[in-house]
Amino acid sequence: MVGLEACAGSHFWAREIARLGHTVRLMAPQYVKPYVKRHKNDRADAEAICEAMQRPSMRFVAVKSEDQQSTLAIHRVRETLVAQKLINALRAHLAEFGIIAPQGAGKVAQLTAVVADLEDTRVPALARSVLQSLIDQLRDTERRVEDLDARLAEQAKTDEACQRLTTIPGIGPITATALTATVGDATVFESGRHLAAWLGLAPRQNSSGGRERLGGIFKAGDGYLRRLLVHGARSVMRWHGKTSPWLAGLLKRRPFNVAVVALANKLARIAWAVMARGEDYRKPAVTDEPATA
Repeated sequence: MVGLEACAGSHFWAREIARLGHTVRLMAPQYVKPYVKRHKNDRADAEAICEAMQRPSMRFVAVKSEDQQSTLAIHRVRETLVAQKLINALRAHLAEFGIIAPQGAGKVAQLTAVVADLEDTRVPALARSVLQSLIDQLRDTERRVEDLDARLAEQAKTDEACQRLTTIPGIGPITATALTATVGDATVFESGRHLAAWLGLAPRQNSSGGRERLGGIFKAGDGYLRRLLVHGARSVMRWHGKTSPWLAGLLKRRPFNVAVVALANKLARIAWAVMARGEDYRKPAVTDEPATA
């Protein structure tokens, strides 16, 4: 049995070592660190890993396949392209000349039209040339993101688990492929509650002496997957927040953003049930009873 910390390249070496007939156990570095004695060196790290992997309560990381890592590579590249903030840069530069547009990515066309209009004297010629290059890069980035979205959508159509996940309101092809590639075998989690906690969608605890103190979510696990679930929950809340009795009751008791995170937690639990049991999402029956506060 071989123990490794789940770090860069660890999944590749886990597959290579497994091909030699060994059993590989991957552990999160934060779970190994408490077993390091004083000074950090290779010998102390190896001793800590050996000690950690023998603990009965230790949680291990499932070894990802090459297909899973390939799908995650698409997601990481897409995330990098989206995070370039080219729209914000264009807004900031044009604001220096008193040119602004309403918020939202759909309103950027108003700014690009100003730059393309040679008769608009508000933009100096020198600035117009460099801003046009920024717009060209923005359009190229948008095209690349659309290509990646199309790849993920096509992959979701051919994957049985993704097809089941996309039946859940708030989960589309992007979130479905991210879930299947990141989680893999959902049965490694005892319940949907464990999956939601692994994603950091559970309250932070600071309890002592039998008194329970709960705070905001502790944001552990995969931040990218957590953001996708929160965005999906926000979309569901926007379109079905008043028609769903459960959501309507939740909004009466809690602020909007708190309700969104609670719904994201519920989406994670539903996703676990769909993946672990191999069943399609069953929409709950709608009753005419009013939502309770």
